[in-house]
Amino acid sequence: IWSQLVFFFYPSSSSAVLLVHIASADRVNTACFPGQMTDLLFMEKDLVMSLKDYIRAEEDKLQQIRRWADKLEALSAAATEDPEGFLGQPVNAFKLIKRLNTEWTELESLVLMDMSDVFVSNLTIQRQNFPSDDDQTGAAKALMRLQDTYQLDTDTISTGLFSVTPAHLTLTVDDCYDLGKVAYSEADYYHTELWMAQALKQLDQGETSSTVDAVAILDYLSYSVYQQGGLRRALDFTKQLLELDPTHQRANGNLKYFEYQLSKQKKVEGREDEEQQKQRKESQGRHDDYLPERNKYEKLCRSEGIRMTPRRQSRLFCRYYDNGRHPRFVIGPVKQEDEWDRPHIVRYHDVVSEKEMEKVKELAKPRLRRATVHDPQTGKLTTAHYRVSKSAWLAAFEHPVVDTINQRIEDITGLDISTAEDLQVANYGIGGQYEPHFDFGRKDEPDAFEELGTGNRIATWLLYMSDVQAGGATVFTDIGASVKPKKGTAVFWYNLHRSGEGDYLTRHAACPVLLGNKWGEFFSPADTPEIQDLLKATENVLIVFDQRCWF
Repeated sequence: IWSQLVFFFYPSSSSAVLLVHIASADRVNTACFPGQMTDLLFMEKDLVMSLKDYIRAEEDKLQQIRRWADKLEALSAAATEDPEGFLGQPVNAFKLIKRLNTEWTELESLVLMDMSDVFVSNLTIQRQNFPSDDDQTGAAKALMRLQDTYQLDTDTISTGLFSVTPAHLTLTVDDCYDLGKVAYSEADYYHTELWMAQALKQLDQGETSSTVDAVAILDYLSYSVYQQGGLRRALDFTKQLLELDPTHQRANGNLKYFEYQLSKQKKVEGREDEEQQKQRKESQGRHDDYLPERNKYEKLCRSEGIRMTPRRQSRLFCRYYDNGRHPRFVIGPVKQEDEWDRPHIVRYHDVVSEKEMEKVKELAKPRLRRATVHDPQTGKLTTAHYRVSKSAWLAAFEHPVVDTINQRIEDITGLDISTAEDLQVANYGIGGQYEPHFDFGRKDEPDAFEELGTGNRIATWLLYMSDVQAGGATVFTDIGASVKPKKGTAVFWYNLHRSGEGDYLTRHAACPVLLGNKWGEFFSPADTPEIQDLLKATENVLIVFDQRCWF
């Protein structure tokens, strides 16, 4: 997944904040984030090597036993042809007694020797780092989240057709069945139906499974369809099940119940007009959730958002920017590109080096913890189901590269980093996301940042520290803007108006990463009078050199 570094500017004193976003969501646990996933990948590689060492040791042992057996087989064949003559030789008699008294005991010890000790010991040590049931459940939910956001059908996900890597794996019948069971355990009957139907389809296509059969799949399928109001289809699936297992007790009970409910439904449908029947059918399927702008958010993630008019588009420029002839940029100005006009969102190109980005990730990785958000009711920082990420905080004194990045942000934006939090590096795991939110505290959240010791966030600086193959865009749901991550670039916007009031058009979200990795960094300054003056000034120092973007 990818990285992004974000800075938030606050009014009171503190250090700069670095947030790194790696598309994954709050629903995944420890092992499902890119940092840990990389470790798991190499851990599995080590375990495979250990397993192969064990196999070689077992093969060597069997080879020794085989050679011994072959030798004795030839000896016994010759000896039993003329037992009296063979034992008449005193050497043969001595060797027979020795073999039975000593050598067979040695062979017994060889056979009983456990060659798996090293492998089992290594496995036991590494097991503490294995993903948990919660991790597996989180990964399953993440796949379903990607499925919904990017409108992928189960067959596309199962066959890996959306992957551009040659090493992609496919989902087996067992995998699809397990995904359906995860959805079922969450009472998510919509996804239960989709994945159980996929499992059944792969069985019908000839794929085999030693643990799952069509009866078990149809049992889940009929009930999940019934829960969504599809009585006729639920009845059909139940009949299919009973053709395979006529003695299935639950299916026989469901058959009578579904037939009874269907007869009642037909009577109701006879009294409904066309509009009522249409509304009832539309209510089936994926249910609306707590997020009223879900459809808009997901459309933007798929690049299906509102398009800017050509006239507005013509007002977006690229320029070399020196922040009012700042000494650091007089000779080497930064590349600035307009991403959106209202609110004004700009992107800075090539503002951080590869070496700096790698160092930030290296510093953050060991201390990544589940990301938190501010709870307006309690005033405390807490985890949230809509934010699936891990984050780490880096202070300027911890490494020169953090201090350097902080200073560079201050030089470019003209905003005082002394009023910001520590740099926060966030890591989004499988299907990670951050649903629509504001970076500033609203009027009903007067103490939004009291625990952090800061004031409201004037602006946001978002630095992308990796490219993304698909997905992972930063989208602004109220205006229809979609900003794609690009490694080494930073996106910047103001969260507050000059009056100090929050700009509600800055509501934004981090889309889940479909392919690739995402890292990011955040920075926000405070709303002191001095910062306000800078805010007003910096809006008037842009000099346009060319309408088209040449970088």
